[in-house]
Amino acid sequence: MRHQYSFARLLASTSLVAALAAGLGGCTGMSKISDSITGSISPRAEAAAAPTDPARAAEVYGERYRANPKDAEAALAYGQALRANGQRAQAVAVLEQATIAHPGNKALLALYGRALADNGNFQTAFDVLSKAHSPDNPDWRLLSVQGTALDQMGKHDDARRYYVSALKIAPGEPSVLSNLGLSYMLSKDLPKAEETLRQAYASPRAGARVRQNLGLVVGLQGRFAEAETIVKADLPPDEAAANVAYLKDMLSRNDSPARPASRRTPVAALNQPD
Repeated sequence: MRHQYSFARLLASTSLVAALAAGLGGCTGMSKISDSITGSISPRAEAAAAPTDPARAAEVYGERYRANPKDAEAALAYGQALRANGQRAQAVAVLEQATIAHPGNKALLALYGRALADNGNFQTAFDVLSKAHSPDNPDWRLLSVQGTALDQMGKHDDARRYYVSALKIAPGEPSVLSNLGLSYMLSKDLPKAEETLRQAYASPRAGARVRQNLGLVVGLQGRFAEAETIVKADLPPDEAAANVAYLKDMLSRNDSPARPASRRTPVAALNQPD
């Protein structure tokens, strides 16, 4: 009952989720979103993405970008590195200038839209992403990102239409199903959210994010022991313990009515598949 009460309080006070937070809000051991746009960035740009440390990548690609700001691939690589390094506003600024210089470059538009979503500019992100693909040649990944932007704006019915469209192109895609499940959660339909997330969880392609989101929805229904089993499955002991501790904290911390809105923990992370 305590967890169910916490959930009611949480949904009453929190209408948005963090679009690009890692896992369930950045807990140690939670998965992070991949930062490549499959099918959009050219092979040469992808091959150039050698540095694995985000700070180092931002430095390397920043030098290349500053040497030639008009180079679209340099802007792509630098913008991607800035996103990975958490430099959200700077990524938006770089990619905005790149799209001005290359207005028809759909890869740049796609990454710019994602950077805008990172930065909380959801309506602008949605509009930009609409230009990154077309109705006659839709990209399921971008449809799903557009759905997350709509969910962030509280337009859950509209968001679900985008997820359904994405699933028509990529049937059973777990990242899209995960987003759809979270959309149901945000409108307080927990049984439907759990049903959808279990479909995602059953996929052999499901990542750690899907497992965490399923654990969240199960826990929010008061079945904490089951949620704990889900969130710590197949993880090293230290990561499992961190995930369980975070889940406990998330389910209970909104009991305090004095908790400032600006410091509320994100309830989940919407996937933005690449």
